[in-house]
Amino acid sequence: MAARPHPDNQIQPQTGSMELICSRTIPAIDAESLQPCEAKEALFRDRHGFLLYLNKQVASAPVEERLLRLETREALVWLNEAPQEQGSFWG
Repeated sequence: MAARPHPDNQIQPQTGSMELICSRTIPAIDAESLQPCEAKEALFRDRHGFLLYLNKQVASAPVEERLLRLETREALVWLNEAPQEQGSFWG
């Protein structure tokens, strides 16, 4: 007889929604391969605060993705970055 998982160990569906606040595409040069690449960034808001999704695609490497939880101040900094400073959250 197979063991049944305890009800508290099961994944529960989350209620609530996630809202896209802003997204942008940043042309860049990959530091390792020196090939042109594109970074995509998207700021979301959910019931817990802000999430920043980062995605970088280089032709010669696998896609790099990151997901960061941001405080309100950090989200405002990201939203107001000057064009030459965009991509600073990759560091």
